[in-house]
Amino acid sequence: MQTETAPALRLDGLTKTFSGKTAADRVTLAVPTGSLTGLVGPNGAGKTTSLAMAVGLLRPDAGTAVVHGVDVWAEPVKAKAILGVLPDGLALPERLTGAELLTYWGLLRGMDAAVVRSRTAELLRLLELDEAEEHGVLVIEYSTGMRKKIGLATALLHAPKVLVLDEPFEAVDPVSARVLRGMLLRFVAAGGSVVISSHVMSLVEDLCDRVAVIADGRVVTSGTLAEVRGESTLEDVFVRLIGERGIGEEDLLWLAT
Repeated sequence: MQTETAPALRLDGLTKTFSGKTAADRVTLAVPTGSLTGLVGPNGAGKTTSLAMAVGLLRPDAGTAVVHGVDVWAEPVKAKAILGVLPDGLALPERLTGAELLTYWGLLRGMDAAVVRSRTAELLRLLELDEAEEHGVLVIEYSTGMRKKIGLATALLHAPKVLVLDEPFEAVDPVSARVLRGMLLRFVAAGGSVVISSHVMSLVEDLCDRVAVIADGRVVTSGTLAEVRGESTLEDVFVRLIGERGIGEEDLLWLAT
């Protein structure tokens, strides 16, 4: 994986507060070009909030997000042209088939109709959604895993330079997960950059070359996988940084009655 001096995505001091509670606290992170970065953290750590601010879906109270030199909030149209995003809880037009959805998505972006048609067919085939298309299955009938896959297709369709994916492997079966891994690795090998959030440490270790750990709205450590993990496992490092929440001997005794 090749890297350049200038980061593909730079977050600098991103801050967001909801009802007096700080969800993201001066989040700062640099994602090198040609890297695959995993963002890990416990529930409520600020991962989704930080990624939403990074791609222009949630306006920060302070801080900046820059993608390949373009300020996401100062030049949103230009920035979003080079970003591919799979957000948490992606809302999709549900009364369309997968092909209709991707066609709508591509034409809305101003893409050539022939290019949209060709890429749509290829994406549906690779993501194993072509059979559902042949039977006229609507997005509203998709399973959770199928929704994740069509969401990834919408993020890839316009050939972005940077992918930001919130839990892309959630509810995806092992066979499809292998296909997704291959697609992301191909994207990075071609010069793209990827940021994924995940709770699955083994997935991040297997797929990513860089990792950032976020807790209480702050990035507590980041770097190459080797730098962050050291001689330990990523899970051990994560638990050490976040703090272990164990079950005491006296807890849940009523389950044994």
